[in-house]
Amino acid sequence: MAKVTGIGGIFFKSRNDSTALAGWYQKHLGIALESWGGAILKWPDDKADDEGLTVWNIADKDSKWFSPSDSAFMINYRVDDLVALISQLRSDGVQIVGGPESHENGKFAWIMDPEGNKIELWEPMAWDEKNKGT
Repeated sequence: MAKVTGIGGIFFKSRNDSTALAGWYQKHLGIALESWGGAILKWPDDKADDEGLTVWNIADKDSKWFSPSDSAFMINYRVDDLVALISQLRSDGVQIVGGPESHENGKFAWIMDPEGNKIELWEPMAWDEKNKGT
C-alpha cells in the first residue's frame, strides 16, 4: 500500500513582507536560508537517496500557489509511490487538483482535504549535480 513517508515541505503565506519574515526566522530560530529565500532541513534517519530533506519556504502574501484553497499554508508530504497513491485516492473519491507531474527533483500531485486545504504530494528523486544548486 502506498503511504506518506514524511514531511517534504512546510509552506505558508506571509501577511506582509516574506523576505523580512524569512529573515526573522533566520535571526531568531537559526534557520539557514538558501539563495532562493527558503531553507532545506535535512533528516539523516530518512533512508531515501536525498537523505530525507525538508523544504521550508514563505510565499508572498498574494501568492496563488495554494489555490484553490484559501488557507495560508500547504503541507508537502513525501510519498513512496505517487502513481499508486493517486490511484488509491481517486478510488476513495479524494479530489485531485493537479498532477502527477514530473520535475527535476521528483513527481508531484495536489489534492484537497475535506476542509478545503490543498496538500502537495511529492515522490522525491535523487538530486544530481545539475539540480543540487537550484
